[in-house]
Amino acid sequence: MDNGTVYVATTEPQSKPQNEPPACRCNFQRLSRQRLLLKAAQALLSFLAFVLEEIVESCILCGGLYFFEFISFSAIFLSLLILTVYCTPAYEKIEKDRLRTLDFWVTTVVGVLFILASIVFAATSDKSSVETVAIVFGFLASIGFLADGIHMFMEKRKVKENKLENTGNAQNTPENQPLNNQN
Repeated sequence: MDNGTVYVATTEPQSKPQNEPPACRCNFQRLSRQRLLLKAAQALLSFLAFVLEEIVESCILCGGLYFFEFISFSAIFLSLLILTVYCTPAYEKIEKDRLRTLDFWVTTVVGVLFILASIVFAATSDKSSVETVAIVFGFLASIGFLADGIHMFMEKRKVKENKLENTGNAQNTPENQPLNNQN
């Protein structure tokens, strides 16, 4: 018996995906050039402060050193985490307003804590050259975090002012005019 005409293939050939982007892609266009550079500088300066702090061999009053260590590592971790969210597909899964709010508060709080930790470390350090350079990078990193926080605050304020200006002119729009002008 010839089975070729009775039975046909029951599955279709698998279609090839059409230029799907790789699963691990990075998109830097979600942040302005200035914000991207600030985020990268925050991470780099925090990392340098942390590494230099780790090189310190001995201390007399170690509380400031340990506080600086904790804050500098937390700053690295949080800045890289937020930068990763902005630059990966995870950005599309998170509500944009919540991410901006989270970014603002994390950046501002880390900046304040980093400057506080740098002051405490400067006050309790043994004044060795490695400690001094770590403190300098701590201050620079905190300036980067605070500058980013101020930048985000100014952007948010500008958006609110634009919304207020646009809603103030809403009385003359056609939607607010009567439908029937029967005089």
